Amino acid sequence: MSKQKTIRIAATSMNTNKHLLLALAVTLCPGSFSLAADKPNIVLILSDDQAWTDYGFMGHPTIQTPNLDALAKRSLVLDRGYVASPLCRPSLASMVTGLYPFGHGITGNDVDGGNDRAALDVPLREQFRQHPSFIRTLTANGYLAHQSGKWWEGSFADGGFTHGMTHGDPKRGGRHGDAGLKIGREGMKPVTEFIDLAVQQQKPFFVWYAPFLPHTPHNPPERLLAKYAIDGRAQDVAEYYAMCEWFDETCGELLDHLDAKGVAENTIVLYICDNGWAAASTNADDPNQKLWKGFAQRSKGSPYENGIRTPIMVSWPGRVKPERSKDLAHAIDLFPTIAAATGAEAPANLPGIDLMDADARNERTQVFGVAHSIHNMTVGDPDDTQQYLWCVEDEWKLLVRYAGKDTTKYRNVHVWDKAPARLFHLKNDPHEKHDLAAKRPGVVERLKRAIENWR
Repeated sequence: MSKQKTIRIAATSMNTNKHLLLALAVTLCPGSFSLAADKPNIVLILSDDQAWTDYGFMGHPTIQTPNLDALAKRSLVLDRGYVASPLCRPSLASMVTGLYPFGHGITGNDVDGGNDRAALDVPLREQFRQHPSFIRTLTANGYLAHQSGKWWEGSFADGGFTHGMTHGDPKRGGRHGDAGLKIGREGMKPVTEFIDLAVQQQKPFFVWYAPFLPHTPHNPPERLLAKYAIDGRAQDVAEYYAMCEWFDETCGELLDHLDAKGVAENTIVLYICDNGWAAASTNADDPNQKLWKGFAQRSKGSPYENGIRTPIMVSWPGRVKPERSKDLAHAIDLFPTIAAATGAEAPANLPGIDLMDADARNERTQVFGVAHSIHNMTVGDPDDTQQYLWCVEDEWKLLVRYAGKDTTKYRNVHVWDKAPARLFHLKNDPHEKHDLAAKRPGVVERLKRAIENWR
C-alpha cells in the first residue's frame, strides 16, 4: 500500500471517529451545541430609565449590581456609550434599525391626538416597519427570536420576532409593551422557557430582554427597599436604588439560565440602557431645575449626560477580550455589531460601526444625537418637534438648541433652556455644571460645523 493511500485512509478514519464523537456528544449534551456552531446566540439586555452612573461596575458608592458587575468583568465595557434619543421609544427604534430618529421617523412616544392617538399611530408604525431591522435579519438567517418587556411598534410578530409577549392591540391597552412588561417583575419564565425551546430544537436564538426596570412604578420588594431606605436619604432615591438592584437580580436569573443550559459559551450578551433617569428630589433645591412627572430635569428626555449616556457591554467568551475602553460607542452600533458576529448582511447605509472592531472604534472621533418633544410627533416631519442636536468629541460636548417650525408644539420640560448652545468639558465636568460656550467660541463653532455636516 502506498504511503499517500495510507495517509488518506488514516485521515478518513479520524474524520469518521470525529463525527461519531460529535454525534455522541450532541446526544448526551444537547444544550451544548446549536444547529450551526458558527451562529452564536444573542441576548440583548436593556435597562429602562437608569442613569449611566448607577451600577457597581460604574463606581456607584451605594447601588449594588453584582450580576451586571460580573458580566462587566467578562465583557468589553464601553463606558462612554450614548443613545440616539433620551426617550424610550425613539431610542429603541434606533437600536433596532441602526438609524437616527430622523431616519426611521420615531421621534417621541406618541402622535399628538388625545383619545385618537392609537389610530394616528398606525401609519407611523407601518412606516417604521418598512426599515430593515436586526431582528428580521436574524430570523431570516434561521434564528428564533423572543420579545419581552418594552416594545412599542405593535405586537412581537409585527416586530419580526418568532415568539414574544406583547400583543400591541390598542383595544386591549396595547401600548409600549403591554403584557410584555410583566417580565422580570413577575418572574422570568417566558424567557427561560423560550431558551429551553431553542436549545431543544438546536436553533440559534435571540432574546430581547427589555424589562420595565428600574422604570417607575418604583415598587421594589420590601427586602430591597429596607436595604436602601436609611435616615437622610430621600424616599424616591431609596426606591430607585432598590429598583436598580431588583433589575440586576433578574439579569442574574437570565445569565444563570444560559449557564444551566450549557449555552453560555456560544452566546453573545449585549447590554445597554434606553435612556437615563434621576429622582426628582435630587435637584429640587436648584431653582434652575424644574421637576417633571417624578424625574429630575437634565435626565430622561434631555440631551444631558443623565439623559443620553449609558455603558454598553459586549460579552462573547473566547472571542471578545474583556477590557474597559474609553472609545465612544453608540446605540446605532448594535445592528452592525450583531450582523458582523452572525455573518449576516447589514444595510449599506447604516452609520454605526461593529463594536468588536477595535480599529473602527479608534477611528471614530465623534458621536451625535437628538432630543425631541416627548409626547407628540408629526408623522412625516421628524424635524417639526426637534429641540436639540448634540455632539460628543473626545472630552468636549456641545448642545445646540434647535427651533422647530412651531414651538407651541413643544411638550418637553426642557424648553426653559433658551441658550442657543452649551459647551461642556466632560472630563473635568462630567455632570455638566459649567457652560464654557462663551469662553471657547472656537470649539463651539467647530462642533457646530460637525453637527451640520452630520445632520
